[in-house]
Amino acid sequence: MTKAALRKKYKALRKELSSETIDALSLEIANKLLELDIWKHSYYHLFLSILELKEIQTEYILHILHAKDKEIVISKSDFKTGDMTNYLLTDNTVIKKNSWNIPEPVNGIEVPESKIDVVFIPLLAFDKKGDRVGYGKGFYDTFLSKCKPETIKIGLSFFESEEHIEDTIPNDIKLNYCVTPSSIYKF
Repeated sequence: MTKAALRKKYKALRKELSSETIDALSLEIANKLLELDIWKHSYYHLFLSILELKEIQTEYILHILHAKDKEIVISKSDFKTGDMTNYLLTDNTVIKKNSWNIPEPVNGIEVPESKIDVVFIPLLAFDKKGDRVGYGKGFYDTFLSKCKPETIKIGLSFFESEEHIEDTIPNDIKLNYCVTPSSIYKF
């Protein structure tokens, strides 16, 4: 399937999920993440969930990162440039939704991409080769291209993999892992 067809399919599937189901599946994904050998690092980039788009609730992953005393990095999107600025999440961080309903830090301590060890990536679909489909704005491809090569890229999905995404391009950044409620895919 093409990226456009997959976006349509998975947005529709997500729309059918109840908030209780999203909560339960999100907890299962967080528990699955504990099986990965990724917890020796320091800086973890995490997206804050867009409730209106029925994204995975990342609060469970936040709890894990806090409990493991990790540095948590969140980002702010610039829709003019397509860039994301990364900030350290602290007790003083003020979060506000932007015009796209994305919860973002108002300001804070900037963290360069070169410091980030692990990135948890929102997505709509992924395939068995580690290709992924997001919302189509390219924010994560731009961001990931600036991270160090050894940064671990982990997609999070309510759904299992597609066989193949037809229209990938060379600058699409592949995942190292994708975690679903019942599976861990390694690429």
